[in-house]
Amino acid sequence: MSTPLDPNGDTSGAGAQVVGSGRGKGPGPEVMAAATLDGDKVITSDGAEVGKISDIMLDVRSGRVAYAVLSEGGFLGMGTTLHAIPWSALTLDTDEQCFRVDITAQRLKDDPGFDRDHWPAMADPIWGAQLHQYYSRQPYWAVTQDVVGGRESAADI
Repeated sequence: MSTPLDPNGDTSGAGAQVVGSGRGKGPGPEVMAAATLDGDKVITSDGAEVGKISDIMLDVRSGRVAYAVLSEGGFLGMGTTLHAIPWSALTLDTDEQCFRVDITAQRLKDDPGFDRDHWPAMADPIWGAQLHQYYSRQPYWAVTQDVVGGRESAADI
């Protein structure tokens, strides 16, 4: 499980946090197949269910999870708005089998999102930095693992 970046618990650049007592047989909850998370509901800080995880995006070069894509609204895929959420902005709640995001439903809806035919250039560092800033998180590529100390720390940029 990831450790906080600092003693105050700032995990803004770390991976998704895991809460709950769910410890089943086999993999999880610290290591899981991405496909098992597809369809998990997402609940905002004000308790609203805003959609479901439709995709988990990997940064192929670094081998890290970059974003989860939230599918919001629509019917049978029509009129659905997608939102990229930084992986570090999510908490996996194993008791409720959902993800929690520390943002209100209205703030998430105010994010214009995108549709299935018009994805953003997710490898664009400017787009990524703006997205992470919207969620008050440090970009995942600015965080490195301090192997010797076993803790995560911000990279010098």
